[in-house]
Amino acid sequence: MGQAELAGRGMQVPSVMGMLEARESVALVRVEELRAEADRVRAELAEAEAVLERRVVALMELAEALAAGAVPQEPVRPTPVPVEVKEPVAGSVVPEWREGVTAQVLAPEYRRLLAVLEANSGGEGLRAKDLAARLGLELVPAKVEGVRVKAKRLVARGWLAEDRPGLFICPAG
Repeated sequence: MGQAELAGRGMQVPSVMGMLEARESVALVRVEELRAEADRVRAELAEAEAVLERRVVALMELAEALAAGAVPQEPVRPTPVPVEVKEPVAGSVVPEWREGVTAQVLAPEYRRLLAVLEANSGGEGLRAKDLAARLGLELVPAKVEGVRVKAKRLVARGWLAEDRPGLFICPAG
């Protein structure tokens, strides 16, 4: 039974365009929800960073004030507190890159990805599919997308750069 026959019998047939527009509308709502959540998280992060900065300044001010009253022979320095360093595990949070931080703070799967790109230094960069192949992963969409997500996370945290969209490289230095 064709569309014309169904319409002739009084049965409504949804249009393909209408169905696609409805799906687009649902996707648009989801994107807006996620953008709002991202904005909220960014605002919360900015607030937390401001609090941290105030605490650091307060600690420095206190150290200076105490040092001025005591007139010590050496400058006042905080006593290092021993920190137990644990090996990162899969699923660990990727820390921001900063001067002096080594790849040892990264979970093993991130270190492997970084090592592949460092071995390719001087090359034109690698795409997620090439990275997956060099990591010895099966080249199925799920594995390639997992590598892409990890590489994007390393880019966002400053460990890698994205020379062109989807082309990952180790930044100079």
